[in-house]
Amino acid sequence: MDYKDSETVISLIGVQVLELAGNASRDNKKNQIFSRYIQLAVRNDEELSKLLGTVTSANGGVFPNIHQNLLPKKTGKGNGDIRLASQEF
Repeated sequence: MDYKDSETVISLIGVQVLELAGNASRDNKKNQIFSRYIQLAVRNDEELSKLLGTVTSANGGVFPNIHQNLLPKKTGKGNGDIRLASQEF
């Protein structure tokens, strides 16, 4: 791989990150791409997460990770109801 090839690869990775970060900022109804949106874009993309998984982003915050047992349980029978599980003993 020569210099031009590596330059092209880095350019394509940058375009991919900016596109995903732009989508994240648009989803949050913002007009600017903040470092938080770059962090979310990288962490939500499988390939970019493998490549840049150990990179620390300044002012990127932390990626939320809520354990499955802490989320509310779905008790509806396909009707779209989401209710909290009863705490009766």
